[in-house]
Amino acid sequence: MQYPLTPDVKPEFCSTGSFMRLPAYRENAKLAILGMPFDTAASFRVGARFAPQAIRQASMTLFPYHPIHKVYPFEDTNGIDIGDVPVIQQNIHKSYELMENAVLDLMKKGIVPIGLGGDHSITLANLRGAAKIHGPVALIHFDSHTDTWDTYYEEKYWHGSPFMRAHEEGLLIPDKVFQIGIRGTLNHPGDIGASLELGYNVITTQELAKRGVNDLVQEMKETIGDTPCFLSFDIDFVDPSFAPGTGTLEVGGFSSRETLEIVRSLTDFNYVGFDLVELIPAYDPTQITALLAATLVHEFASIVALKEKRKAQN
Repeated sequence: MQYPLTPDVKPEFCSTGSFMRLPAYRENAKLAILGMPFDTAASFRVGARFAPQAIRQASMTLFPYHPIHKVYPFEDTNGIDIGDVPVIQQNIHKSYELMENAVLDLMKKGIVPIGLGGDHSITLANLRGAAKIHGPVALIHFDSHTDTWDTYYEEKYWHGSPFMRAHEEGLLIPDKVFQIGIRGTLNHPGDIGASLELGYNVITTQELAKRGVNDLVQEMKETIGDTPCFLSFDIDFVDPSFAPGTGTLEVGGFSSRETLEIVRSLTDFNYVGFDLVELIPAYDPTQITALLAATLVHEFASIVALKEKRKAQN
C-alpha cells in the first residue's frame, strides 16, 4: 500500500492519528514526523502540548503531491510518523533529554526529523541532537520574536531563551543564523540588540518586505552554503489574521500565501532537521492555524524529497 493514505482512499475523518496517516516504520525512511508536546516553558498562553495531534488531524485534508516542487514528499522519502516523545511537563531538563535522544536516534539513521511542538523551548533539544551529529549548525529561524532573551523570573530555560542557550552551548554557527520576520513592540532596543551581539543576522518583517525574498535568499545561500542547517518555524511569524491559534500574537506579519512562497524558495540548503512550534489549538476555533501548520510540514517534507530526488538524478 502506498502512503500517505489520501482522502480518495479513505475518508478524511477516518484517521489513524498520524500525520497524513503515515505508518510508524518503513524501510529506507529518510524523513520522520515526531511530536514534541512540551509547553510549560511558555510565558503567557499555554496549550501547545495539544498541537501535534491538531496538526495531524488537519493534515487529513492534504493530498500527497506537491505541484510546485513536483515531488511526493512522503512517498519519495518513505516518510514515517513515530508518534510523540513522552515528555514530562513538570521537568524541562528531563524532557529535553527525551527529545534530544529521539532526534539523535533518527539522525544517526540518516533520517531528517520534523518536530511538532510544543512551545519554542523544544528547539534547544533539537539543536543539541543535531550538534552531536554535525557539530555546530546553521539556523533559519522564522519568528516574530528573537527568543534570545536571557531569563524570565530568573528562569533560564523558557520559550524566550532557546537561541541564547544554544549560543552558550556552542550549538550554532552565529554568523550563519538568520532570524526572519522579527516585529512588534519591544521592552527596549536591546531585545533585538541581544541577537546582534551574538552575531546573528536579524531580518525584520519591514526589512524583508522592502528587500524582497530573492535578495534575502541569495544572501543566505552565500552565507550558509552547504553547512548543515536546521529550520525552526514559530507559527507567530504569520500574521494573526491568518494564524490566530498561537501564544504571543504580533500584528503586521505575512499572509499564509506569502509565507508559503517564502518557504518554497528555501530549497538549496543542507537541512538536517525542522521543527514547527507555538500552535495552540484552544485559540484556533476554525483550525486555520493547524491547517497552515500541517501545510508547512508538507512544505518541509517536500524540500527533503526534492533533495532526495536530486541525489537520485546525479
